[in-house]
Amino acid sequence: MQEPTLLILTALAKEPLHGYGVIRTVQELSQGEVVLRPGTLYGALDRLAEQGLATVDREEAVDGRLRRYYKLTDSGAAALATLIGRLRRNADSAEARLRSRPTVGVRRLGVA
Repeated sequence: MQEPTLLILTALAKEPLHGYGVIRTVQELSQGEVVLRPGTLYGALDRLAEQGLATVDREEAVDGRLRRYYKLTDSGAAALATLIGRLRRNADSAEARLRSRPTVGVRRLGVA
């Protein structure tokens, strides 16, 4: 799973969001490192819906425009939880390897 997709699922984990809300939340979660364009976002949301990981929660008209809210499905929450576990294990392995690296001439990279 690509980082933007992980962040979209994470954004939807708390509550249903409309497209701009997802874009803004992903940017906040990534501390500005991932900025989604609308075309990228809606393509990803369509793909997530096809996979059963996200779905449309509701639609409302705002200033004459239709605003669609998306939510994480139970399958999406399970997939996100599985991915979190895998990422955590991989990060722990990477951290352990960094700790065992000889430190002569090497900065510790903030690893405790």
